[in-house]
Amino acid sequence: MAQSGERHRHPRRHRAHNQSGTAPKWGYPKVFTGEYRHSVDDKGRLAVPSRFRAQLDAGLVVSRWLDACLAIHTRTGWDALADKVATLPITDEGARRFSRFIFAGATETTLDGQGRVLVPGYLREMAGLGAEAVVVGARDHAEIWAPATWESYRKSLEDPAALAEAIGGLGI
Repeated sequence: MAQSGERHRHPRRHRAHNQSGTAPKWGYPKVFTGEYRHSVDDKGRLAVPSRFRAQLDAGLVVSRWLDACLAIHTRTGWDALADKVATLPITDEGARRFSRFIFAGATETTLDGQGRVLVPGYLREMAGLGAEAVVVGARDHAEIWAPATWESYRKSLEDPAALAEAIGGLGI
């Protein structure tokens, strides 16, 4: 068991177990969920929500993402995305554009001792980040949004008719 203030280096080894000996469903999250506001310091460091940190201990990748935000990928998630992109035909213009968009601006990094990630200036500029950011859970990755951009996007999610139309063909 780690002392207060220590970080678990191997979170799955330290999980609580239920009476059957298996890890409970409420242990360390396997998906990124929630919405968090954090400041971005003058050096471009952003505090990662504490609930996300254990998933990122092995390293992370920050990249451009869709909808004018940035993504924080786990090392495993990034490798899986790279594997998927590698299967796309190089003759497909959309595949080449997506590959360049995602990989050209990506940066591999780790959390510092205070749970912060350094977001390079060119990525902060692309996402319109200033002194504040909103970190949003998005299942297999987290997203970093400029507060005004997130607020506008979030409000668009609250229109029931528009949401129903957007997800209509997903089979949900």
